[in-house]
Amino acid sequence: VHARVLYIDIDVHHGDGVEEAFYCTDRVMTFSLHKYGDFFPGTGHIKDTGAKEGTGFSVNAPLTSGMTDDAYERIFKPVMDKIMEVFRPGAIVLQCGADSLTGDRLGCFNLSLKGHAECVRYTKSFNVPTLVLGGGGYTIRNVARCWAYETSVLLDAELPDEIPYNDYFEYYAPDFKLHLTPEQRENMNTEASLESVRVDLLTQLMALKGAPSVQMAEVPPDFEVMKEDANAERERRSTKESRDGEGMNDGGA
Repeated sequence: VHARVLYIDIDVHHGDGVEEAFYCTDRVMTFSLHKYGDFFPGTGHIKDTGAKEGTGFSVNAPLTSGMTDDAYERIFKPVMDKIMEVFRPGAIVLQCGADSLTGDRLGCFNLSLKGHAECVRYTKSFNVPTLVLGGGGYTIRNVARCWAYETSVLLDAELPDEIPYNDYFEYYAPDFKLHLTPEQRENMNTEASLESVRVDLLTQLMALKGAPSVQMAEVPPDFEVMKEDANAERERRSTKESRDGEGMNDGGA
């Protein structure tokens, strides 16, 4: 059981479901980098920071089309540094949606595999127990590329850029390479807009009063287990009483 858990979402869509589930608690912090605006699900404004005890613990980086590796890193790393400093999670859940990669059918970011995986590498560098999950991704061959490469990052293993022959080899035409080349497109995130997001999120995090503490308690047993234990105890007592009664009768004779 962990007192504090950090959930990170690098899918191109806002991590609305997890955020909503923990919006009013300070035990789970959510950090989502996503396309914001005329884009599904339409949530994740920078001012959506949580409610009640959870105020300040929902961290949203609203971005727009064309995000590059360098631009993404300039938001991700400083915000992660501050989160780890003030929240100090005991465990991390990292959702690696591949639809933030370049060339995705629905996504609109322009990240390379290396840029996307840098988030994985950087999160791993904190040496906190981490659960890494898949997520979105609508250009299937790139989803496979992404999760193969990010598995290698987690395992500190080197993969060649040449994809070995396999039953789906033709899916990776025309270059049959692991890594992706970003498209020649404009990054609509300006220096000023990125700096504004970075400063606003760091300010939000600095306003937190340190890592919340929680009294840890043993998780209660399942109700059915409790019921079985109670039945067993009643049976044991009944058997003992029967034996005691038989003993008294024998003594009276």
